Amino acid sequence: MNTTNYIKLGIVILGTVTLASCGGDKNAGQQQGPPPATPVTTYTVSDQEVITTDSYPGVVVALNEVELRPQVGGYITAIYVKDGQKVSKGQKLYEIDRTKYIAANNTAKANLAVAKANRDKAKKDADRYTRLAEQDAVAKQRVDYALTDLANAESQVAAAQAQLSSAANDLQRSIIVSPLNGTIGISQVKLGALATPGTTLLNTVSSNNPIAVDIAVNQAEIPRFVRLQKNTAAVKDSLFNIQLQDGSIYTGQGHITAIDRAVDPQTGTIKVRISYPNAEGKLFAGMTVNLKALNKASEHQLVIPYKSVIEQLGEFNVFVVGDSSKAEARIVQLGKQFDKNVVVKSGLKQGEVVVVDGVQNVRPGAVVTTAPADAAPGAQPAAGAVKK
Repeated sequence: MNTTNYIKLGIVILGTVTLASCGGDKNAGQQQGPPPATPVTTYTVSDQEVITTDSYPGVVVALNEVELRPQVGGYITAIYVKDGQKVSKGQKLYEIDRTKYIAANNTAKANLAVAKANRDKAKKDADRYTRLAEQDAVAKQRVDYALTDLANAESQVAAAQAQLSSAANDLQRSIIVSPLNGTIGISQVKLGALATPGTTLLNTVSSNNPIAVDIAVNQAEIPRFVRLQKNTAAVKDSLFNIQLQDGSIYTGQGHITAIDRAVDPQTGTIKVRISYPNAEGKLFAGMTVNLKALNKASEHQLVIPYKSVIEQLGEFNVFVVGDSSKAEARIVQLGKQFDKNVVVKSGLKQGEVVVVDGVQNVRPGAVVTTAPADAAPGAQPAAGAVKK
């Protein structure tokens, strides 16, 4: 093959490579076109009436509770009730050895009788000497002595009556009775135990119907609870439910009976007491519960599904679908979360559209293809909220 043929062959090969290269670039350019739109579901921000449920840890307390401590000392000689028994006001519960109290009472009665007899004698003497003095048959000094003896006798009667009253009270207090209608606890003493006045705890009696729950409320919420206490229809408007430890709900109609006099400066909270009927005895003093209070917002608020929110570095963001179906990242401030939704305090306006499902696949400025969240499987409108 001569030199001319080599040159022609090289030109042909070079042209082929050039054409192939140009065709490849053209195909590559066609493959690098705009990315496809990201499929998402959306939610239209709406202005709604919001009712949330606030939860407060609480303790069940008896409205009436009395510790039984003896006012006189001695050994326990009788226990008239069983542990945990229902008792009525005035019912006998315990007896302390009454021997010395009966003796003291009888002695006081006898002393009173003697004092009264001496008084009667002194009165007769005073009357007699007074009549004699009127007839100048006895010295005036003798009348004075008689009247003095009568006054002393009257004082002795008063002292004897006081001693008898004290002895009778001690005798009566040797029988401990129930101060109220309620339930008695487990006895802290046994038969034969020595009871010391004012010190020994015998038992505790408490009333269980009605009963109450004490909760600690942040001082910022005091005006709200004061309004609920003064509002006679508050039970209907804001129902207080109790969640027990087994998860069950006690739905008796509770009402606020007391708000404590002062805020605890250590915690910034104040104690609120809510009373409940307890005819079935489901609530026991000392139980720990969660009190759930419905909280109706004073005005309508913006609500979005909580799963549309992205948290990054302590900030909350949502993707807002704007012009040309492009997603724009927006920082928002959130309010209370309830069920699957959350209140938006700022950052969004009514009528704007936010991405709900598929938000993890969206990038700022990306084009999205949308379908309403209400039409997507499993999507729900804002629970706990009612549209205008």
